[in-house]
Amino acid sequence: MNGEPIRIIRGRGGQVEVEGAVDALAASVLARAGFDTYPTLRGVWIRLPFDLGRTWENEHASWAAEMLTAARYHVDLDQDLRVAPPSASAPSAQRRTKAAMTVQTAPPGTSRRQRR
Repeated sequence: MNGEPIRIIRGRGGQVEVEGAVDALAASVLARAGFDTYPTLRGVWIRLPFDLGRTWENEHASWAAEMLTAARYHVDLDQDLRVAPPSASAPSAQRRTKAAMTVQTAPPGTSRRQRR
């Protein structure tokens, strides 16, 4: 890993591609995220398959950037490729506490109805 960042950008033709020094580990991480590698005269061209929708491309580009960052690569991800964070107005899942899972006794003075 050298000091040159790996850039994930949207190219002139609208495709999502990778530029920079990509070694074998970075190439395998990118392949895991769905990027394809094509040999060229000057090296390799790494890009996502196109025509799968901007949402799909943004999700996979963001996922690749997260995985590369976790592997301690310096990654520059274009702003238009970032996945929007979940809405703040979306309800969050309620977390059950241990008290909610324990058996509790009935309050005094209440009787249980008998089944017939």
